[in-house]
Amino acid sequence: MNKTFILLAISIVFCCCRSSGQTTNIFESEILKIKQVGNNVFMHISYLETNDFGKVACNGMVYFNEDEAIVFDTPTNDQTSKELIHWIEKERKKKVKAVVVTHFHTDCLGGLQQFHDNEAKSYANNTTIKLVKQNNLKVVPEYGFKNKMKIKIGAQNVHVKFFGEGHTIDNIVGYLPNEKVLFGGCLVKSAKAGKGNLEDANTNEWSKTVEKIKKQIPDLKIIIPGHGKPGGTELLDYTIQLFKKA
Repeated sequence: MNKTFILLAISIVFCCCRSSGQTTNIFESEILKIKQVGNNVFMHISYLETNDFGKVACNGMVYFNEDEAIVFDTPTNDQTSKELIHWIEKERKKKVKAVVVTHFHTDCLGGLQQFHDNEAKSYANNTTIKLVKQNNLKVVPEYGFKNKMKIKIGAQNVHVKFFGEGHTIDNIVGYLPNEKVLFGGCLVKSAKAGKGNLEDANTNEWSKTVEKIKKQIPDLKIIIPGHGKPGGTELLDYTIQLFKKA
């Protein structure tokens, strides 16, 4: 068999695996893991000690375009955020242009001060900023928006949008049109996951909100949840069924 054909076939198989949510380990330390999920898309994983669920692995997303980077949700503390920024800027030679906080919980903004110290601009839903202040959290995202916004990273627009309430009343998602990747955050559950922390949830609206995402962004290939393994649109279907009223 032609050698070129074999290499092409391997490449096609690899791409198909990626599109279904398969990851490749890129970096690992005691406090941080980074996995590649798309051509220029990475999932960062840090850890949070909780009273109800023990040590929890928390996901965020990094996207590169040209010489710029955007981060969705910080690692859980400043030390781990510093390590992530070092990997992006020193090892990958990209400048962190922006960080987006998808809701007001610690697993989304625990390391935000480190990004501010690094002169990255931070963005969040206006409701998130309000809740951060109400809960007397130390570091507040700098720039707010009402329902949706675009942030240009390199030559590409990154879309950020509030589809409705679910895990919290302020949860937003990030969408990369050119990569067909969604960062669902804690609004989207990984396969076989439980309902998780419902302290600030709106379980009556959760399924409806995720149904809107499925309808409005039908071409998704990869979805990164707030916790657990990434996947495809089956994660949307699973989340919808998990919170759908009988």
